[in-house]
Amino acid sequence: KMEELFSEVLQVNVRCRDCEDRKANIRVSIELQLITSPVHKRDLLVRLTDDIDPYFLFSLSISEEDFQSLKVQQGLLIDFASFPQKFIDLLNLCYSEQESNHPRFLLQLSCQSPVLEGPANFSVVETNAFKHLNHLSLRLAQGSDKEVKDYLAVCLSSLKAEKNALEMKLKKTEDDLSRQLSCAQQTLSEKTKELDKLHSEWTSQTNSLSSRYSQELRSEREKAVEFQSRLQQQTEQLRQELESAHQKSNQQLQSRLTELEASCRELTERKYKNESIIRDLKIKLVGSEEESQRLKQQVLSLRRENSTLDTEVHEKERLCCQLQMRVAVLEQEIKDKDQLMCRTKEVLEATQQQKESVEENSESKELQIRKLEATVKSLSEELIKANAIIKKLQGEVRSLVAKIKVKNSVTVSQEKVLQDTSEKLKNVEKDLQSTQQNLITKDEQVSKLKVQLETTVQKLNESKEVLKTNENGEQIINYSYQDSEFLFFTLLNSLYRKRFSGLSQRLHITRFKPRKDKFP
Repeated sequence: KMEELFSEVLQVNVRCRDCEDRKANIRVSIELQLITSPVHKRDLLVRLTDDIDPYFLFSLSISEEDFQSLKVQQGLLIDFASFPQKFIDLLNLCYSEQESNHPRFLLQLSCQSPVLEGPANFSVVETNAFKHLNHLSLRLAQGSDKEVKDYLAVCLSSLKAEKNALEMKLKKTEDDLSRQLSCAQQTLSEKTKELDKLHSEWTSQTNSLSSRYSQELRSEREKAVEFQSRLQQQTEQLRQELESAHQKSNQQLQSRLTELEASCRELTERKYKNESIIRDLKIKLVGSEEESQRLKQQVLSLRRENSTLDTEVHEKERLCCQLQMRVAVLEQEIKDKDQLMCRTKEVLEATQQQKESVEENSESKELQIRKLEATVKSLSEELIKANAIIKKLQGEVRSLVAKIKVKNSVTVSQEKVLQDTSEKLKNVEKDLQSTQQNLITKDEQVSKLKVQLETTVQKLNESKEVLKTNENGEQIINYSYQDSEFLFFTLLNSLYRKRFSGLSQRLHITRFKPRKDKFP
């Protein structure tokens, strides 16, 4: 079942490849085809034909499924039910403006071939000062030979039906006219007779009445002329009033029309702007959703990282507590070191007093040293042995100090290591004392000379070393507790060594030198 919705001859701009645009009058037909079996559906048929060229045929059938794809491709905002009426409204706008010099809405039929054949695009275009807006574009297919024949057959059948109807109408009209003519002729003959009779009567009456009514007629004519002039004046005044009122209303309507056209253009521009804003907002919405997903993933990773950092913070707090306890222990050790430094200062003061006494006795001992040189030569061998023993003890002391430094990494074991070191140092001191006693028993004859030698050497040959020793003693105060016992023992050893320093220089005996890493 076909239902014709629209059929008008419209002006269409035809565009072909490598050809100039031309305008053609093309009939646009829109029909709605209803199919009830086997499934109820509706198809919209758009057909372009030319009343002059019967072989010109372009058509397109749009089903509801085809319209959905067309809606997505061209961004339409209507459904299939309202699409035919909206399409007809656009065609009516084109029809209303096709006679103007600059139409706002126009139709275009474009083809890619040099001749208008093959598929063509039928578009409804709106023109403004900025660009051409394509409201709708339909791809029409050129009719095949069979479709053209079917179309021509339909046209021929419709023309035959129209011809038959016109012939029947013409025959009926002829019969009616012939019957009316015969009746009119008969009536005319009767009326002619009556007219002749009446004419004779009328002439007689006219002659009798003309004389009687001629005077009345003249008076009535005068009245009629006067009344006619008065009516003409009133009519002219009324016409002027109506023309002025009409002009005013026309001006008002014209201004209202311009306002409505301006508001319509403004609303149309706002519509297009809102549509572009909606598209931009949709794009931004998609980007925001992607950004939200990314931020959610980042929040999850940060939460996991935060949990790991919490565990690390707890561990560092626990380690900080341990370090605070260790600092407290070290502060206690520093206090103990301060006490030890006080005792070391006392020893240095005693050494300074001894230095002063040595300076007083140095001059008197110079002569005695010369006398004792011969005796010292005999004792040089024993002194070499003593120096070897001292070097051995110094190596042991260095090894003990290295062990002490390694064991200082553990705070709890530091005290034990210090105790062991102190015991070993005591044993070393005992060995040193026993060695000194052995030297004293072997050198009973030169014991007094050794005491004198000790005082004499400090003044003559080792005055500078005594000063360096005093500076070293001042620096010993700044050393840590873990080296205090070793430095104290080294100081005692240096004092003992200085007794024989003058003799060792003359006899080219290697003397004991303190470690550079301990003494600057």
